[in-house]
Amino acid sequence: MEYQHGGDIYSQDIQMDYSANINPLGMPEAVRQALRDCLDREVCSLYPDSRCKKLRQALGRHHGVEDKWIICGNGAADLIFGLASALRPVRGLVTAPAFSEYEQALRSVGCRTDYYYLREDAGFALDAAGMCSRVQEAAERGEPYDVVFLCNPNNPTGLPVKKEEVEQLAGTCERLGVYLAVDECFCDFLDDSKAYSVIPVLARFKHLFVLKAFTKLYAMAGLRLGYGLCSDSALLERLQEVRQPWSVSGPAQCAGLAALGETDFVEHTRAVIKGERERLSGALQNLGFQVYPSRANYLFFRDREEDGILEKGRLYRELLRRRILIRSCANYPGLDSSFYRICVKLRQDNEQLIREMARVLERRKPCPNIQSQS
Repeated sequence: MEYQHGGDIYSQDIQMDYSANINPLGMPEAVRQALRDCLDREVCSLYPDSRCKKLRQALGRHHGVEDKWIICGNGAADLIFGLASALRPVRGLVTAPAFSEYEQALRSVGCRTDYYYLREDAGFALDAAGMCSRVQEAAERGEPYDVVFLCNPNNPTGLPVKKEEVEQLAGTCERLGVYLAVDECFCDFLDDSKAYSVIPVLARFKHLFVLKAFTKLYAMAGLRLGYGLCSDSALLERLQEVRQPWSVSGPAQCAGLAALGETDFVEHTRAVIKGERERLSGALQNLGFQVYPSRANYLFFRDREEDGILEKGRLYRELLRRRILIRSCANYPGLDSSFYRICVKLRQDNEQLIREMARVLERRKPCPNIQSQS
């Protein structure tokens, strides 16, 4: 089976991975130290707390919610699949393009999945009112959705949706008895994450489930640590019942506790990402690419010179020959192989990437006719 995500550095000889959206500053030193301490304290020799009590308490304080509303998992993907198993939905709705795990999880339990397409002529921005109407119309037809997935900010576009619009969708879903799962795993990279997160309104919506992870912000992808927040205690209990009890390792729990204290690290990350994102976006535009206004730690762009027919576009292949991996968006519903996503790294790496892309584009130019001298 072909690898469906970014980060496939194991089957290819890659020097620069621009396909996975990980914090370029790397793991905070406090997290590294916590992991070293796990060896001295023999944390790895003990069964981890299956309920992640200390971590949930810390997360509750961090987000200002009750810790009983929080469930931890082996990355956000673990909870996405767990949510599908707990709900056993018959019909689901996901935006397109979006993270493929939503549909994959729904398919795994036999759920029919419909797409709410983000329109290219609208810059792939979400029409929240239109999505509300879609959910309402499905209910009126007698074919209601059981669950709706929304990624905020969207992956791969990096475009966020204001919390007021998400609340509007949550209100429609609440009234119709539809669960709304909002993936906020990249929300912490936004300049003003509070303007987009719906965690503060969880008490108002029993059918609202928010997904978060330590994966990207704290560069902890290999540790696998995510969590979900929901005020519906019955749903959280069902989630516990369908998942294996020790899904979060002891070291991952210790790393999570250490990460939550790194507030200065988070602020520094946002500042670095913002500056480099703007610089990298401008460089891509100067090369002739169509760049969309991402607010996250990755950029979504289109190669205007590609016809979108190849399974993976020409730019992807050309850079791969230079041992540079970018994310082809050809397998996202609603996109073709002319669309790409790259992460935002530090300046030196970004400058090297742009140099290599410029060389690729230069090689595409037809050679001028050489006229013989008379």
